[in-house]
Amino acid sequence: MAGTPPALPARGRLLGVDLGTVRIGIAVSDSAQHIALAHEVLRCSDEPARDRLAVAGLVEEFGAVGVVVGLPLRLSGEVGPAARDALGEVEALAAVLSVPVVTVDERLSTVEATRRRREGGGRGRRRAVDDAAAAVLLQGYLDRRIADAARAAAP
Repeated sequence: MAGTPPALPARGRLLGVDLGTVRIGIAVSDSAQHIALAHEVLRCSDEPARDRLAVAGLVEEFGAVGVVVGLPLRLSGEVGPAARDALGEVEALAAVLSVPVVTVDERLSTVEATRRRREGGGRGRRRAVDDAAAAVLLQGYLDRRIADAARAAAP
């Protein structure tokens, strides 16, 4: 996705998406965009177009005003093969959605989600971690927006 990413509306629910080859983690924000909650895990089908339509259905179901997709950059911050694949999927997803789609750095979101599950008494099962990873990346996006707005409003 070349150029400037589309801006997401400042109010309304956002969908967080943690793309995977086996599962897609889904999180959703509140309409004030302060809190991200893990929602569900979609099992990838043999047809990526069907998976995109499932995400589009969730956008519709929640009345989401935008989608935040995790970008699996290398630890160095470089775009590697996984991030290139994800960017291709993001472009295809954006083509079927009626709302803007942005990417966020998801490095260590799965590690953070696993840590949080374990601290909360969960075992960190892979399926349970995928939706939690989506919530971690979406919450990170929300927190950055809140901090940026506070900085912009400061004298």
